[in-house]
Amino acid sequence: MRLLWDLDGTIFDTYPAILDSFCKVHEEAHGKAVDRVEALRWLKRTSKEAFSHYGISEDFRDRFKELDHAKAEAGSPPFEGIKDILAIAEVNVIVTHRTKASTKELLEKWGLFQYFDEIVSPDDDGYPRKPDTEAYQYLHDKYELDWAIGDRALDLMPAKAVGMKTCAFQNPDIEADLHIDAYADSLIETMKSTGGK
Repeated sequence: MRLLWDLDGTIFDTYPAILDSFCKVHEEAHGKAVDRVEALRWLKRTSKEAFSHYGISEDFRDRFKELDHAKAEAGSPPFEGIKDILAIAEVNVIVTHRTKASTKELLEKWGLFQYFDEIVSPDDDGYPRKPDTEAYQYLHDKYELDWAIGDRALDLMPAKAVGMKTCAFQNPDIEADLHIDAYADSLIETMKSTGGK
């Protein structure tokens, strides 16, 4: 099985760090706290939409990235069972909005870096951000990928557009060929039976 992965919220449980960072930036921008449940719903769409919805200037983007990077590095463990899936897969690639440096740091910290054939980051590689299909098309052409796994619609829409099957992780509200809430050894077999090599 040849898999394309999202990173935040799919391989690593980074939403607590992302949410904390966003709440801090909101407080700095507006001088008051934000409802964490509602903020998480917006962040699960995109951070850009969350910034816009809450009227936070893009001038705070670098501050958000700085806080998020520090918090994610301090403690954002991989989801249980992920290592087994990565080890079974024939190919693993990542498309992430994180920088390659912070992605590599996180993967190395948790002993996962060796499982990945390639990491694509729009900031480092010059591709448009998801849901644009360009990075997905590049990786699909190069590796003949079967499935994309992500926790947001913007992770899966470009995969579908380039002809890949899609797996939604911990998000029943998005369109996908398969929905899962946890990683188990049986995932690869389920994917094979649903379509793929």
